[in-house]
Amino acid sequence: LLIQVHRWVNYESMLKECLVGRMAVKPVVAPKVSFIMILYNFFVSKLMKDCSCFYLSSLLEFIQYAKQVSLIWLLLSLSYDWFQTDSLITVVIYTKQKDMNAELVIVDCQEKRLRGEIIVGDHSYLVEVDFDHEVQEDMTVNIAEKVGKVEIILKKKGSIHWKMLGQPLESHNTFIKRMDRGLFYRRCKLVSKTEVTHDTRLLCLMLPKSTHLRVPTGQHVYLKQIVAGTEVVKPYTPVLPFLPLDFKQPSHHDGAHLYLMIKIYSCGLFTQALDHLQIGDYICVSNPDGNFKKSQVQALEDLFLLAAGTGFTPMIKLLNFTLTEVSCLRRVRLIFFNKTEDDILWRNRLEELALKDERFEVHFILSQPTKEWVGKQGKISSSLLSEFVKRSRKDSKVLICICGPTPFTEQGVQYLKDLGYSQEEIHAFTA
Repeated sequence: LLIQVHRWVNYESMLKECLVGRMAVKPVVAPKVSFIMILYNFFVSKLMKDCSCFYLSSLLEFIQYAKQVSLIWLLLSLSYDWFQTDSLITVVIYTKQKDMNAELVIVDCQEKRLRGEIIVGDHSYLVEVDFDHEVQEDMTVNIAEKVGKVEIILKKKGSIHWKMLGQPLESHNTFIKRMDRGLFYRRCKLVSKTEVTHDTRLLCLMLPKSTHLRVPTGQHVYLKQIVAGTEVVKPYTPVLPFLPLDFKQPSHHDGAHLYLMIKIYSCGLFTQALDHLQIGDYICVSNPDGNFKKSQVQALEDLFLLAAGTGFTPMIKLLNFTLTEVSCLRRVRLIFFNKTEDDILWRNRLEELALKDERFEVHFILSQPTKEWVGKQGKISSSLLSEFVKRSRKDSKVLICICGPTPFTEQGVQYLKDLGYSQEEIHAFTA
């Protein structure tokens, strides 16, 4: 009926007549944004333009319209509630997302403050409440993947009957783009430090008991530390504690620890500070960030990994995931660039994997080899990539992932494009 409205009609007064009142709810569940007002404002803004806009003559306008409608439906599908027993508080988030999993749920309970974030595509939904009463450190998160229900179960301190959940914080019950959400940090304890090479360490960090966090494959976190009186923030990609050699079953980890492989630079203030951390010290770790999606590799036949130095770190989980769960995968080829043999991370393990799994092969390329080195040498180049990056068959689906120092990554991407690979077939890990 809206397309029948003419300019002379007092549409504002007509629409206001439809307003019957406002919903009265408890303060803790009061929505940050009124969904009715979103719809109202959207259609009023359309009416204020020429009526021809309702015909959606432009394809671009139609796409924008569809996106807004889609986001409104997502907003309407997200909600939460809470329940209690004598000893427990249960916060339930309803997402109605059928593919909900542990990597899409991030929960922290610090002192009396609960923060539960649900990742929905490029957006996130946040429940953030300052509890009225104290809870214990232990927390359980249950995820019903098929219906998209998330349960956060906390233990009360004392058998007090809560009259309300607590006070909603500023960002409570909001649904916005992830990039606009900002980073959230929690303090993690260093529980072990292992030497990988002469200048690289594997740090094991323990998450707080009241944190649920799973870093997705191909994504990174930020470490934050005060160095020489200045707050410094650096990105690092969590790795596995070791490189598995058997990929018949998906690997499962306890979810209580993060492993970071960090190169220590002699003139790097931040990495020197990390290297001087003692067992039991704390460091702040952010929520996951990054634009890599597992859907990029789900139907792959050929996967090429170009890594320089610690640019190998995002490749570790990617190797584990693809060799375990991508059934159509024919070949994974790692081209690993380093200065010397002593710099090669997990060399023995990679060579063992190449012998054990016929789909995987690794090639080490050194820029400063000794006279005894019989392998490939040099730096990344078009001729070198044309030798190693080849499809297993003419029309095979391929993805080339590249990570390393910025010049290495930028040059590599350009060389690959010059060789005829499309932007969709190249993924550069950057932070």
